[in-house]
Amino acid sequence: MSNSYARPILRTADLSEGLRIVQSLLGIADLTDLEVDFDARISSPHSLSGVLALLPDAEWWAEGERDSASDRGDDPLDSLPIWLRRWAGIPETVESFLKAVGYSPASVRWDFNAWPDAPEVGLWVGGTRGAFVTLCAHARDLDLEEPAADYTVFVHVKQVEAERAPWLAAQVGLRVIGDLVMAPY
Repeated sequence: MSNSYARPILRTADLSEGLRIVQSLLGIADLTDLEVDFDARISSPHSLSGVLALLPDAEWWAEGERDSASDRGDDPLDSLPIWLRRWAGIPETVESFLKAVGYSPASVRWDFNAWPDAPEVGLWVGGTRGAFVTLCAHARDLDLEEPAADYTVFVHVKQVEAERAPWLAAQVGLRVIGDLVMAPY
């Protein structure tokens, strides 16, 4: 299995604008087998309670040298700060999740079947390993390590189809605003 590559196409302080761009991108994608993955770095008890109320079966593990984790039956409140992940969620929980995390760095990744043909750049349907959209909240990067006060939308493509990223940005009236980077998963 190979990683996808991602390029940022929007930075905004307005969550609704970020979600609107995501929805526009999803509107041109083949959404067969659509799933949503949630990640967050949580250090606030308030954010933790809100996220766990929404995603009670999320996995988590302590940051740093500590070895506490959900699979050990540990209490996440006693383990803050933590990384939290929920794979294969449903799209209807996205906005609630982004509100629940508060100012914690978080990301939502929409995983679907394929991007459409892009004949203008010589590409046909783009398959599953490069068909994602990610919205990062309060982080500028996909690893959630560079704090930010805004939201960033990334389009994911296969590395050999890098020219699809600017094409996708243009389909929603934008342009790429950063470099192509390997996605963490």
